[in-house]
Amino acid sequence: MLASLQGKEVTIHFIDGTCACDGVLDQIDDKFVKYLTQYQMLVIPITSIRTVSIDSKERQPYRVGFAP
Repeated sequence: MLASLQGKEVTIHFIDGTCACDGVLDQIDDKFVKYLTQYQMLVIPITSIRTVSIDSKERQPYRVGFAP
């Protein structure tokens, strides 16, 4: 499943509640994932990943206030 995301910009959410964002999945192995950001290269064990998400489109900001 992760192999289909190789080369795409994703956000990785970890089991402990933290996340790594604005990076690209570079290599995927059966035990590790190589994740590249602008500043660092992360080698992440598969067992520490909770979810992987892809931003498909930008979110529109919520409108606040009332129409006259």
